[in-house]
This record gives sequence, structure tokens and C-alpha cells, in this order.
Amino acid sequence: MKLLFIIGSIVLPILMVILQKKWSKIKVIFDLMAILSALIFGNISSIAIFEIIKNDKVFMTNIHAVFLNPFFLMTGAYLGLYFLYILVLQVVNEIKTDKIL
Repeated sequence: MKLLFIIGSIVLPILMVILQKKWSKIKVIFDLMAILSALIFGNISSIAIFEIIKNDKVFMTNIHAVFLNPFFLMTGAYLGLYFLYILVLQVVNEIKTDKIL
């Protein structure tokens, strides 16, 4: 399973760049998904922290319960892939404009 995560984090951003180069409209979809993921991820985090502070249960084990939320995990995973996609896209554009290779 660990190997799948590592390979996926390498292959999926590269695949996203290839798809974006083939269909320019898919970049907008990737961007919108990132915005939605950031909103969901941030709101889940802030609500979890708010509940802990409100209930005066400031223990490390309580805040880690947010990791059990599947939406938190899915949106965080997508944001990680999106971040890598943006970095790969930036490197590809730099190589094309500066003709490094």
C-alpha cells in the first residue's frame, strides 16, 4: 500500500500535466476541484479545532480524530496531488521557455 501511495504521487501529477496539455479545459476543472478541496479541507479543520476549544478538551488525541474523516483525507490527498501537478507544470513551462534541455 505504501508503494502505491509513492508511485501514485509521482505518476498522477505527471498524468494531470499530460491531460492538461491535451485538453486545455481540464485545467479549469483541476483548479475548481482544488478550490473546492481547499474549502472543505479548511472548514473541516477549523470546525474540529473550534469544537475542541469550545468543549475545553485540548488533548492531542482529540485533534487527531479529524484524520478519521474521509472527506478530510480525500481533499488533503487531492491538494497534495494538485500541488505536485502545479510544480511539475511550472518546471515543464520553465524548460520550454528557457530551453534548458
